[in-house]
Amino acid sequence: MSADHVKLVLDAKAILGEGPSWQAAQRMLYWVDIVGKTFHRFDPATGHNEQFPVGEYVGAVVSAGANKVMLATQSGFQAYDLESRELTPLVDPESHQPGNRFNDGKCDSRGRFWAGTMEIAETEATGALYVLDNETSCRKVVDNVGVSNGIAWSLDETEMYYVDSLKKLVYAFAFDAVKGEISNSRVLIDFQTEQGFPDGMTSDAEGMLWIAHWDGWQVSRWDPKTAQKLASIPVPVAKVSSCVFGGEELDTLYITTASKGVQPEQMADQPHAGGIFAVKPGVKGTKTYGFGGN
Repeated sequence: MSADHVKLVLDAKAILGEGPSWQAAQRMLYWVDIVGKTFHRFDPATGHNEQFPVGEYVGAVVSAGANKVMLATQSGFQAYDLESRELTPLVDPESHQPGNRFNDGKCDSRGRFWAGTMEIAETEATGALYVLDNETSCRKVVDNVGVSNGIAWSLDETEMYYVDSLKKLVYAFAFDAVKGEISNSRVLIDFQTEQGFPDGMTSDAEGMLWIAHWDGWQVSRWDPKTAQKLASIPVPVAKVSSCVFGGEELDTLYITTASKGVQPEQMADQPHAGGIFAVKPGVKGTKTYGFGGN
């Protein structure tokens, strides 16, 4: 599939566009600009994009009902009311680590919010992966994380996949969907020979993984059973940050990108850096879940 199939749907000019999630009931794409300290609600049907300032780094947004979202921010998990625009702090598991911030996150089918942290300086593995079970209960499940990133699950929910961008690794864990527990970590994909770093990730209806390549100009499709790369879709931006399936049929792959670190002389080659792109890759995706089962 050529880059001609990839269409710019929002010239957002985000500094660090990330964390897309599809809200099926609203037919809206939620996404964050981490460094821009905002999250957004984009309507693909009209092209309208609504911005919600948070006032601090916001690494992930997930739906929590019609008028509420949950955020993973620099100061922990927070609830946000979309109507009143009121932010309510819930729990900050790393209040003792002011040099860290939350990065990517996603909910499992039971409505638990999995989100991880990273050092803002991106030099040491001081991050971790956490699970917000409800608005007051938070657990650490993985330690010594470099840059916590993409999360996905196998179709039968017996495995969870997890990206550490700094280490250029995609891990697989045994997953207990009832208890929300992971075990038996192993390296699934080593990105050392790939272009760029593994970043955000999603899965399709055939159980394959889609991984964004930061500094790699592409999203790629992988078979988690064989750890083989099956396909690649070029994206006209170097820093491809994440992807998620959306649309009424879940057949559109939405791709977020970043303009962070792109020098003025490089902009000619990627004028829409920080934009959101869409492509129909010929396969349908899996559902985006909200917090608490919403």
